[in-house]
Amino acid sequence: MTIQLLAFAGSTRTGSFNKLLVQNAFQAAKDKGAAVTYIDLRDYPMALYDGDLEKNSGVPDHAKTLTHLMIDHHGIILGCPEYNSAITAVLKNTIDWMSRPQEGVASLAAFSGKTAALFAASPGALGGLRTLATVRSILSNLGMIVIPKQFGLGKAPDSFDGEGKLINHSASGNVSVVIDQLIDVTARLNPDPRQETSI
Repeated sequence: MTIQLLAFAGSTRTGSFNKLLVQNAFQAAKDKGAAVTYIDLRDYPMALYDGDLEKNSGVPDHAKTLTHLMIDHHGIILGCPEYNSAITAVLKNTIDWMSRPQEGVASLAAFSGKTAALFAASPGALGGLRTLATVRSILSNLGMIVIPKQFGLGKAPDSFDGEGKLINHSASGNVSVVIDQLIDVTARLNPDPRQETSI
């Protein structure tokens, strides 16, 4: 069975370093045999979550689309930008809307039992590690299986070439290690029924 992964970053900025890092992870996962879909949250704009808005207008269509994309994939590759030591508003808002009840969709179906690999990129030396802890907590509380391995890329402006590829072999190796664990854990949680044997 082919592992299906959804890849995106919690940023809408065109030149986002987190988008570049996720794209490198995306390619690493493809090279290892996974089927990966890359999306940009810029293409799924939504109003800030508001209980009154939800009551009057329901869950936004973009949130419904993203929910079904998550359901259709076994796991996610997620870039987690750090704004003022915290998760970005666009990522939190996206998660909040997708966590809301939707007709015909089981509770938290976009998250429950899905795997997640977390990445972050930052101009600073810490590489966004503070936001990774927050995102890990949020996703775990929603029922996702966030793999232990993660990678925060420090000094991101100096880490990519003109085509957006990582130029540091150590960083590329760290991305590969995280993706290896994501694919391994995801495969174990989603065994191919054709390979199961009777006892």
